[in-house]
Amino acid sequence: MDSFNLQFLISIAIIALGYLLKRTNIVKESDGEGVARIIFNFTLPCLIIVTFQDIVFVPSLFYLIVIGIVYGIVAGFLGLWVFRNNSKDAKGMFGMMIPGLNIGLFAYPLVEGIFGFEGLKYFGMFDVGNSFIVFGLIYIIAGYYSGGMGTLDARSVLFKLTRSIPLQTYIIVSILRLFEISLPSFVTEVSSVISGANMPLSLLLLGIYLNFSFAKGYGKLLMKFLITKYSIGLTLGISAYIFLPMEEMFRFTLLIGFILPTSVSVLPYALMFGYNQRLVGTASNITMIISFFLVWIIVNVTM
Repeated sequence: MDSFNLQFLISIAIIALGYLLKRTNIVKESDGEGVARIIFNFTLPCLIIVTFQDIVFVPSLFYLIVIGIVYGIVAGFLGLWVFRNNSKDAKGMFGMMIPGLNIGLFAYPLVEGIFGFEGLKYFGMFDVGNSFIVFGLIYIIAGYYSGGMGTLDARSVLFKLTRSIPLQTYIIVSILRLFEISLPSFVTEVSSVISGANMPLSLLLLGIYLNFSFAKGYGKLLMKFLITKYSIGLTLGISAYIFLPMEEMFRFTLLIGFILPTSVSVLPYALMFGYNQRLVGTASNITMIISFFLVWIIVNVTM
């Protein structure tokens, strides 16, 4: 068995373990919030530090930031256009789920296992652009169509961006590398040890959040959402992989990146702005399953 398929099998096993722990009540789904906080505020920033400590910036890496932002804007407007004849509530709910991507929890552990730090630096830069979409655009979409259930203003958007520890870590370590400033070896060594927990914790969390109890009565809306999301992602991803005159890892990042599951931020946004949380959770779970198998197929076809 090649290393790619072995990594996918290991990932499935860890995800299944997380799901089993939840089903046997060893852990509860509510415990996932604490694990998520550890990942986003601790292990993921440490992994970013380790990944970027020796990075040599080339123009293509900065292009990934811009592409991440542009993709989110394009996908967001296309999603709202597709749902233009639906209710305001449906436009806000599905409109916020199309542009944002789950890179930190979903893509990072797979990419780390398959490509190592070389792959992580590409997905890391892509995630910088995606972060502005997750904490900016989809927050705006969710709030605009919510009917005033939550607060929405420029200060709130800026606050969410500044509160994102992974995004701030990206920015700080990138600036340090641009000026060729190295972090103390003690910091990188400690970060290296802590970052080792990111992949298993992320996969366990995906299993804890995995839920096969789906919302009923929304089949047509869910199908419309899934077709829209993956049509945009596959069309742009395949086009970028075939036609862009860039290195293969750059093109592969876009091919995979555009079909990643919807961002986990849609769940707290659904709560914040009064959307159907069960429906949002169902849609999020389905995208995780579809994206996992699409990534597996693409890796086996292209690598």
